[in-house]
Amino acid sequence: MRGTARTGSTATPQGRTTARTGSAPRAVRLGPRAAAALALVTVIGIMAFGWPLLAAPGAGVAHSGDAPWLFAALLPLLLAVVVAAIADGGLDAKAVAMLGVLAAAGAALRPLGAGTAGIEPMFFLMVLAGRVLGPGFGFVLGAVSMFASALLTGGVGPWLPFQMLAMGWVSGGAGLLPGSRSLRGTRELLVLAGYGALAALAYGFVMNLQGWPYLGGLSTGVSYVPGDPLGANLARFLAYCLATSLGWDLPRAALTAVLSLTLGPAVLKALRRATRRAAFAPEVSFAADAPTPPPDEGDGARK
Repeated sequence: MRGTARTGSTATPQGRTTARTGSAPRAVRLGPRAAAALALVTVIGIMAFGWPLLAAPGAGVAHSGDAPWLFAALLPLLLAVVVAAIADGGLDAKAVAMLGVLAAAGAALRPLGAGTAGIEPMFFLMVLAGRVLGPGFGFVLGAVSMFASALLTGGVGPWLPFQMLAMGWVSGGAGLLPGSRSLRGTRELLVLAGYGALAALAYGFVMNLQGWPYLGGLSTGVSYVPGDPLGANLARFLAYCLATSLGWDLPRAALTAVLSLTLGPAVLKALRRATRRAAFAPEVSFAADAPTPPPDEGDGARK
């Protein structure tokens, strides 16, 4: 009995099972090793952002000192995510090529707003790409796009590894939204617009954790005080966000939502068409061919 690999099947009039591919595009698969590497990157990123809140009084907590170490750790960890995804069968040459194209597009979109009033059009593309291609691909795409845009705009500094992590979370989080294979149309656009707006706000708040420790020791109502209780520092941090960055975060959130609603249908359609043609990690199953009926003895006698 012979088996044939397929992603779907139809039966021919002769009873033979033939292969067919489903119409719904599949995201790049996140295997167990890639998921473990991604979880490790996330844990390290949370520690890198939040450790100043637990620092002892008088400690030097400006991120200019730990940024080079974080960057040195982030690059091999990102490489580990990619290698693990390749080992798990989630990334192939076509997926890597698409990663390069989308990262270049994201890097080219970022300078269009030049950061004016928080306007950064690359966010909507990161959200839509993460939605279609999955959390693992989305995280790597967000981090690589931010790195490429920093090289393009000259924005390399101690903030860069934190931006790479934060953008990776934005794009990867879109791949975790529910209904990736069933939710379509206006409902999906509303979900993506809402997520994009919230993610753009969260990006600003998280990035403030990178810059806020530089204000330590200034004795103002929004300054960071090493060694103070966590609740007191968080209250000052919230006041700092409201007083300094909210004017940039709200326009970024609004632009991301508007672009997701207006350009989302065309971009999602293009991404899904490309994903369908690339056929990332199709599910393979095996079905036995239908047995061939024996020849009719009467026919043999007549012959």
